[in-house]
Amino acid sequence: MQAIIQEKFGPPEVLSLREVDSPTPDDDQVLVRVRAASVNPYDWHIMRAKPYIARVAGFGLLKPKNRILGVDVAGTVVAAGKNITLLQAGDEVFGGSTGSFAEYVCASEQSLAPKPNNLSLEHAATLYMAGLTALQGLRKGRIEAGRRVLINGASGGVGTFAVQIAKAYGTEVTAVCSTRNVDMVRSIGADHVIDYTKENFTKLGRQYDVIFDIVSTQSLVACRRSLTPDGVYVSVGSVSMGNWISPITHVLKVLLVSLVGRRKMVPFLAKMERDDLITLKELIEEGKVTPVIDRHYDLAGVPDAIHYLEEGHVPGKVVITIANNEKEGS
Repeated sequence: MQAIIQEKFGPPEVLSLREVDSPTPDDDQVLVRVRAASVNPYDWHIMRAKPYIARVAGFGLLKPKNRILGVDVAGTVVAAGKNITLLQAGDEVFGGSTGSFAEYVCASEQSLAPKPNNLSLEHAATLYMAGLTALQGLRKGRIEAGRRVLINGASGGVGTFAVQIAKAYGTEVTAVCSTRNVDMVRSIGADHVIDYTKENFTKLGRQYDVIFDIVSTQSLVACRRSLTPDGVYVSVGSVSMGNWISPITHVLKVLLVSLVGRRKMVPFLAKMERDDLITLKELIEEGKVTPVIDRHYDLAGVPDAIHYLEEGHVPGKVVITIANNEKEGS
């Protein structure tokens, strides 16, 4: 099969399209013929092993632990291990598994779910990392009907899902994005849009029950002031990443600011929950959530796709469409 291979850490130029052996599923895995994947900031952090603490965390000290990048995946099950009970050959699925920038990947059935009936595989490939982060992070903020939610970084992959999921829960959504994305963010359901190139949401005198912060562009103290007395600030990312331990530093800062007053400040990292994949599937089939796709690349274009994502300000998701060989497992 063909796959994007990484032998060392570095810029997108370290990635190359090569012919490698197809993986073989064990008793607790399925083999998926990949039809589409999508790119996340997580992928370029692994590619570069930055911040450097990531190497200690399991990416590999001197060279990549996993030679094939990619996590988000959508495709067709072609083989199943003997312990598999939820899926079978022929099922179209979406979810996540390391090594999805390839024609075939092995995955746990707990990390996959049936593809939504009203989505293409290309659209379904966008759901795993960004969709789970939005859904679980908003739950951490205790979203419910009638609450006022602000989403900082509303036009990106996580943000476009967050806007729609927050609306699906009956909240009043204020989205923060740049000028060029104002109309798009409004079209997916935002009640109010703040153009950060013209206004700073922390200086407008408004308060929110939930601040869902994907980019962490404002001071934590200012964000806390923008919360209602019982409000919750949820930090799921930052546009500023140093070379060493900046994610840990940011988490510690969030926890420290949370010690003062009643307002809750929490860092958040999504985790795999098959039930939440099913929830995303249901929201999509009900017409409440639709993935926003900015660009498509083929498998050979993964380095260009990651480079584009690294530049920042990508509206929605970037999809990798994979044309497989006809012979299964080739």
